[in-house]
Amino acid sequence: MSKRLQVLLPDREMADIRILAGRERLTVGEWVRRTLREARTRQSVNDPEARLKAVRRGAQYSFPTADIDQMLSEIERGYRG
Repeated sequence: MSKRLQVLLPDREMADIRILAGRERLTVGEWVRRTLREARTRQSVNDPEARLKAVRRGAQYSFPTADIDQMLSEIERGYRG
């Protein structure tokens, strides 16, 4: 389901947005939707506290790690078959 969003902008700001949209041959609506999508991908909608809690919980454990040079060598050997 789609929702309508109304945003009030000063005339100068709206004029700038029209120019930016026009440069990309987009409608103002499509330019705004694309810009909002880009902003959403840059910022997580997840709660930052929950992420920190998960990192702290994981840091309590001590898991074995691979030697990076050995691992890359094994991968390379696998490619050569």
